[in-house]
Amino acid sequence: MERTFLAIKPDGVQRGLVGEIIRRFETKGFTLVGLKFQQVSRELAEQHYGVHRERPFFPTLVEFITSGPVVAMVWEGDGVIASARKIIGATNPLSSEPGTIRGDFGINIGRNLIHGSDAPQTAQNEIALWFKDEELVAWQPHSKLWLNE
Repeated sequence: MERTFLAIKPDGVQRGLVGEIIRRFETKGFTLVGLKFQQVSRELAEQHYGVHRERPFFPTLVEFITSGPVVAMVWEGDGVIASARKIIGATNPLSSEPGTIRGDFGINIGRNLIHGSDAPQTAQNEIALWFKDEELVAWQPHSKLWLNE
């Protein structure tokens, strides 16, 4: 079963969108297997955004993700990475379709509400960075039989 990492960024938390965002993934039929509400340390932020370290916007990314609490999550399901990216919408909310999180609630690229892993290897790396194995819960929701053949 595929897993992905998602994080509701400080703007999503501050705007009271945590429940709405979680609802969209639950309604889709994905299984929540990890959840944390935390203030992100500078060290974790720099590791998470390490791929952008040499880019001019790196300091801004780190400052923003550490500016307030974040909801870190691990979701599980068939095709969850690709599906989550569609639910989230384009990085720039102005390019996001209505019905996506960013299309419905986003204003600009610097405040785009949520992060989602973009590939299986990225998801694996991000999950390991944000969660210990024992913090993830393996369980089967009763609705599973009604979602998959």
